[in-house]
Amino acid sequence: MPAPPVSGTGRRSGVDRRLFLSSLLGVTAAAAGLSGCAGASAAADEASLKEPPARKVPAGTSLKISSYQNVQQLQLKLAGLGDLPFEVSDWVNIGAGPDVINAFRAKSLELANNAGIPPIQAYYQGFDAKIVAINITRKPNYLFATSPGSDIRAVEDFRGRRLAFSQGQAQGVVLLRALKEAGLEYDDAELVPLTSNQFLTALQSGQVDIAPLGISQAPSYLEQYASEGARTIPTDVVDLLSLLWAPTSVLADRAKAAAVAAYIPYWAKGAVWQYEHPDEWNEEFYVKTQNLTPAQARSITALANKPLFPPSWDEAIAWEQETADLLAEGGYVKGFDVGPLFDRRFEAIAAQAVPEEYRR
Repeated sequence: MPAPPVSGTGRRSGVDRRLFLSSLLGVTAAAAGLSGCAGASAAADEASLKEPPARKVPAGTSLKISSYQNVQQLQLKLAGLGDLPFEVSDWVNIGAGPDVINAFRAKSLELANNAGIPPIQAYYQGFDAKIVAINITRKPNYLFATSPGSDIRAVEDFRGRRLAFSQGQAQGVVLLRALKEAGLEYDDAELVPLTSNQFLTALQSGQVDIAPLGISQAPSYLEQYASEGARTIPTDVVDLLSLLWAPTSVLADRAKAAAVAAYIPYWAKGAVWQYEHPDEWNEEFYVKTQNLTPAQARSITALANKPLFPPSWDEAIAWEQETADLLAEGGYVKGFDVGPLFDRRFEAIAAQAVPEEYRR
């Protein structure tokens, strides 16, 4: 297992120092100069991460933002919120946590919307990123679906079964929490490592007996396989956090940090608009882009969470710590303090952008 991550700037500075000290005497002075520059750059980055984000976005600033299945763009368009004060150089159609982390590493993505587990996974992998906005969900976003012909009726029946498990995604934590609440140990069932985009195929083929499906996936799956004995098993297990997060290198850039801060109110208002306009969202998103029937769309929005952007992140941090501890218990990560994952300079921004009823 990898050791806890070291900040990128610190690691680069140390490597440069060793390289230059071992070089020929004739270039020692130049090496010292470069090392000094690296140290000054690292100090500047640290200072930038402590300063409040600028209120005005500098001209020419751009961000690459995730918009899985065009959700964020569509929200902004339908809500009349298309006047972002910076350029979006790319809306990246990406959603799964592992894919987002890879895109962050490749610098093809700078701000993403995910659940609580990807930042934990990124930390464990040694990638430095921080959470900048929180939307708390109170109702389950996932249902456990059984394979066709299954006799599973409750979570307690998961014992000895093959369960689709994605360590780096929200579905994985939902599964682990459900097992714990049912009094089952991790080794009481077979956790089959898959990514969430493989879950449906694995269920259909009988590769797994159970997979957690998003509430938007379940209706079409049941329509196709309920006649063959497939069913869903609802639980009260929630994936509490929907969040925005960004690489620390992005947040250390004063212009990009200002753009991130400017985007958060749009993100929050877009979610509120979607919640307050279910009929329009059903038609424009679920029916027109996801090819669901109006009845299926209504069944999904009936389960939708009311957006909640808390002024304080204390509850979110406590839940994230419980999640990290849960993963550590299973040996999936090493235990650590999740506090540094949250960039609290941005804490109040989302709450200030929405009416009181969406803050508590």
